[in-house]
Amino acid sequence: MAPVRLRHPKGVSTIQIPLDQEDYTVQDLLQEIYKATEILPSRQSLKTGYPPRPLTLVPELPLSSLDLKSGEQLIVQEDAPSSSRGTESAAAATSSARAVARSPPRSATRPAAPPAPAPASREPAQSSSSKKEFVEVDGGYLVHRVVPDDNSCLFSSLALIFEQSMTKAQQLRKTVAEGIKGDPITYDEGILGMPPPKYIETISKPSSWGGAIELAILASHYHTEIASIDVETGRIDKFSPNENSGPASGNRALVVYSGIHYDALSFSPMEEAPDEWHQTLFPIKDGSDESDSILVAAKKLADSLRAKKAFTNTATFDLRCEQCGQGLKGEKGARAHAEATGHTRFGEY
Repeated sequence: MAPVRLRHPKGVSTIQIPLDQEDYTVQDLLQEIYKATEILPSRQSLKTGYPPRPLTLVPELPLSSLDLKSGEQLIVQEDAPSSSRGTESAAAATSSARAVARSPPRSATRPAAPPAPAPASREPAQSSSSKKEFVEVDGGYLVHRVVPDDNSCLFSSLALIFEQSMTKAQQLRKTVAEGIKGDPITYDEGILGMPPPKYIETISKPSSWGGAIELAILASHYHTEIASIDVETGRIDKFSPNENSGPASGNRALVVYSGIHYDALSFSPMEEAPDEWHQTLFPIKDGSDESDSILVAAKKLADSLRAKKAFTNTATFDLRCEQCGQGLKGEKGARAHAEATGHTRFGEY
């Protein structure tokens, strides 16, 4: 454990964090800061160095993404609560920014800008009967099962895996809502970033994205580990069932994440086998990830998608406000601009 010193509105505190622990995330750090400062993770603004530089906080990334050192000093500030208009604008900004990330650049509606390479856009969503990308593995193929790009991709992917039908996606949203209601100690405002009733209302809507919280709840519901492979980095994030949810099945489900989209992975005995022949759960084997042929194949598939630029970094992609022309950096920049101005229309450049 390494000490990190916090300067915050209530004074000075020191927390201990595991800088070398690979599965320790930025979200874990924000939770430790919350315990010391009582500033909600969703409102924390961190700076370090001299002159102080702001840190880009992506909760799902490992702590190493912040490049902190033992004895580092962090300046912790609380973002002012937004007005109702600002909150609505920020939410719209987030939705707009993510929609831009999923869509080709809209040059006809954007102010003139210097020429720049167009970002790689993912191929249109394929049906389960379309040509699938795959990686050969012992006895068959690990197949990339592309689900619709409709804001329910996480739920569609896991419905395909656990219920063998993407039509059960809304059912999984209800399962998440019930999981939050049933465990108010774990899923409090500090974890959710908003009051639990508001979070439940939001995640129940088909237009709301799912992420780490939903993966953790569904892993517990199905008593099955869910491994999410990040296309951009090749990192594998594992979400294990809660010990209080009952005995674990000893199985693992696999999804692949592009930065804005989740898809399912499944095993097929042949390249174009019918969907009902696919295996969607895999036994967890003892030993390292490198000795598990299915995980090795999953990383190879992510490598293949990365080579095709089939990912989007929503923290760093360039945006321009279509209402005032200001250049912005990533979803966070769009959200801050929306809160300050009420503008909600953005284009990529």
